[in-house]
Amino acid sequence: MIQPYTPDVSLKGKLRRRFARLTHRRPVRLNLTRPTISFTFDDIPANAGQAGASALEAQGARGTFYVCAGLFGQEGHMGRFADASEISDLIRRGHEVAGHTFNHLDCHRTPEADLTFDLDANDAALRGLGAAPIHFAYPYGEVSPRAKALLAGRYSSLRGVHKALVHDGDDLNQLPGVGIEGPDGEGVARRWINRAAAENAWLILYTHDVREAHSSWGCTPDALSRLITHAQDAGCDVRTVGEVLAA
Repeated sequence: MIQPYTPDVSLKGKLRRRFARLTHRRPVRLNLTRPTISFTFDDIPANAGQAGASALEAQGARGTFYVCAGLFGQEGHMGRFADASEISDLIRRGHEVAGHTFNHLDCHRTPEADLTFDLDANDAALRGLGAAPIHFAYPYGEVSPRAKALLAGRYSSLRGVHKALVHDGDDLNQLPGVGIEGPDGEGVARRWINRAAAENAWLILYTHDVREAHSSWGCTPDALSRLITHAQDAGCDVRTVGEVLAA
């Protein structure tokens, strides 16, 4: 079974991630006519591909799924991970499949040659399923200037986990994200949706497992459905990461 991993939570690690925001920047060009929310899912557990995707589809929306092909079908602390056929089904249903490394690697700690080999394997596996993995999320939110420079040449966008809205001119190589995670995840996400609506900004939300007895990194299907409804009622468009950036 895949076990939880603890990224660097030291002061040095926090400063490294913050310093990375100042380096290797690439400005995003947004032309939003309405505030926009993207619902994204990391890793992904099979329950996210089922309950998470269904919650979006029920309200005419689609999501972005950051996938690790090396986890296909394995058991983990968030439930079984989706397999290749389930990822293919997500693509067929109009969802976006993006990269997240093959083996869910810490992009800061992994040597460059090993990381490149892993990224090549994941991109090839996802393309083999019919995906175009041109967007990426850093596993664990772990990023450094070195990793950021390496990945910036491969992907159209790179998403982290620091909380913020996205405005015109912000950094495509380290986009922020707000987690729908744990017992207060719905309330936190709701407040950020309100901020996005007030500022006509782009908000990227992320979660992991979507089930009743969810992990500390996930949420319930009902919570996700309520957030989608709240976003639409607040006047926000719900679009995938790729749709926002393609516009």
